[in-house]
Amino acid sequence: MILQSSLIQVMVASVRKSLKGISRDFGEVTELQVSRKGPGDFVTAADKRVEAALFEELTRVRPGYGFLGEEQGMIEGTDKSHTWIVDPIDGTTNFMHGIPHFACTVALERSGEIVAGVTYNPITNDLYWAEKGKGAYHNDRRLRVSSRKQLDETVIATGLPFIGKAGHTQALKELHQIMQRTAGIRRMGACSLDLAMVAAGQYDGYWERGLKPWDMAAGLLLVAEAGGKVTSIENDDSPMKTGELLATNLELYPQLLDKLKIGA
Repeated sequence: MILQSSLIQVMVASVRKSLKGISRDFGEVTELQVSRKGPGDFVTAADKRVEAALFEELTRVRPGYGFLGEEQGMIEGTDKSHTWIVDPIDGTTNFMHGIPHFACTVALERSGEIVAGVTYNPITNDLYWAEKGKGAYHNDRRLRVSSRKQLDETVIATGLPFIGKAGHTQALKELHQIMQRTAGIRRMGACSLDLAMVAAGQYDGYWERGLKPWDMAAGLLLVAEAGGKVTSIENDDSPMKTGELLATNLELYPQLLDKLKIGA
């Protein structure tokens, strides 16, 4: 049995508590109250309720920490060195269509560095968590990234722009470069879980552009603590700043980066 730190325990408990009732909502997706933020970008009543619950619970256990959420944006805290970064339901479109591939994801940023992350799929009960310098885990199992070295043996995940988002032409060029050299491409629609699956060695790599900090914060730490490499695609800035990333193992990284730059 892996012993979680008090910080991870607090994060996991907050996520589980905030997701109470989500299975019922998932089972009644056709009855959910739905609004539209933009084409293809759905916000549900469940999204807003879970984020509000997370804000309340995390603020209770760590008073003064800042809070950056997908729905509420940035809420400044009195403690300027700590910020929770939260996506209440990553994979909202999957959720709305009754596809059980979505997650609640929470990360803690300390002085500009992600030091802890939790990603939880309440339907499958898959809990991924990591803490800086202490490894990455799926439930109680230590994670390691894939050890594959040849592109033609790999399965690579990605995210593709949907209606109203820029980058369609570039995405098609990148797909052309990667898919002709790999065993398969997957587009599952939840960045947090894509990164968790890279950390678990299920995917050999993952790339995407146009991301937000709450999409990736916990996943970046998961991959790094599982022995992988995560960077921006175009430059040396943090993916949290650029909104783009490539995550894979050390052997595949230069190969995938080269193909993505050709497709850019």
